[in-house]
Amino acid sequence: MPAMPSLDDLRRHAVARTLFTPTTLLAAIRRLGFVQADPIRAPARAQDLILRHRVKGYRAGDLERRYARLPVEEDCLVNYGFLPREHLALMHPRVSKRVWDAATRRRAAEVLEFVQARGSVHPREVDQAFAHGRVTNYWGGTSNASTHLLDGMHYRGMLRVQRRDSGTRIYSIAEHPLADAGAAAQALRAAALIDLVVRTYAPLPAASLTYLVRLLGYGAPHLAAPLQQALRDARQTLASAVVDGTTWYWPAEENPRSRRFQVDEQVRLLAPFDPVTWDRRRFELLWGWVYKFEAYTPAPKRRFGYYALPLLWREQVIGWANISARDGRLQPAFGYSSGKAPREVAFRNALDDELQRMSDFLLGPSGAP
Repeated sequence: MPAMPSLDDLRRHAVARTLFTPTTLLAAIRRLGFVQADPIRAPARAQDLILRHRVKGYRAGDLERRYARLPVEEDCLVNYGFLPREHLALMHPRVSKRVWDAATRRRAAEVLEFVQARGSVHPREVDQAFAHGRVTNYWGGTSNASTHLLDGMHYRGMLRVQRRDSGTRIYSIAEHPLADAGAAAQALRAAALIDLVVRTYAPLPAASLTYLVRLLGYGAPHLAAPLQQALRDARQTLASAVVDGTTWYWPAEENPRSRRFQVDEQVRLLAPFDPVTWDRRRFELLWGWVYKFEAYTPAPKRRFGYYALPLLWREQVIGWANISARDGRLQPAFGYSSGKAPREVAFRNALDDELQRMSDFLLGPSGAP
């Protein structure tokens, strides 16, 4: 029997398996499996902050600029984000938990015909043509009813995001092949979805694996029962170990103790939703302190800042940074979990290198956006 990994092994595994050698944009998205999206730019959108570490020469906005030419889709998995087009068949046709009434179904059919006639539409065109008015949104405020309807049609697989125009989704007709609704086919799709999220976020504490499968109810609500059976099966087939009282899971063919999973000397400023840092439960187990995303926390109550980027050095997340860019220069502000920065020259040099990479990513080598 192979030796069980230590927490140090799992920490290296968590960092090295996802911070792979930078490659092409499509190859990086396929290797990640899923890239969570977020509209906040502080200093860039989450998807760009995630991809910059994994794509050669990546600059902020490259995914949006190149999206229409890639076999990649905006869609839902455990959250909203980007995933390789081939994964859509695992979730579509999606059956929403929210059942539309007859009036909403009629409006959706009218909009679908409108989009089909034009090829692609901006939400403003739909609003001008149908004047749907306003609706109460999920947060208790009001939203444009046409935009709300288009979101629902996208979620249900009637529409796809063809591209973005200054950040606004431009929709076209979606085409999903008919899926086998039989129990065996559903079981295979559920197992494949769990495999996908495990490969994106491993190694996972047992509670986090359960939580991710629950979140798959967003991307595949109609597979709730098969997902629960697939979770029970996954606990038997995934590699696992009990480390310091916590059960951890990872893909069966990986060995966290392998020399393959070696970390480098770089400093990296990570997105709050990067696969390394997304799971806050795992974060505390691996690095021994609590990191919080505080963009929606009132300013006086923030400890870390509006959009604090976890600061990774080697295999340790040692602090955070808030980054802004003004007059062609970065304005960084740092905090450290220990209360002070490492004193090693190697750290200072690596941090300078990361700030230069961040500047190139945001502003270009010339310092101009």
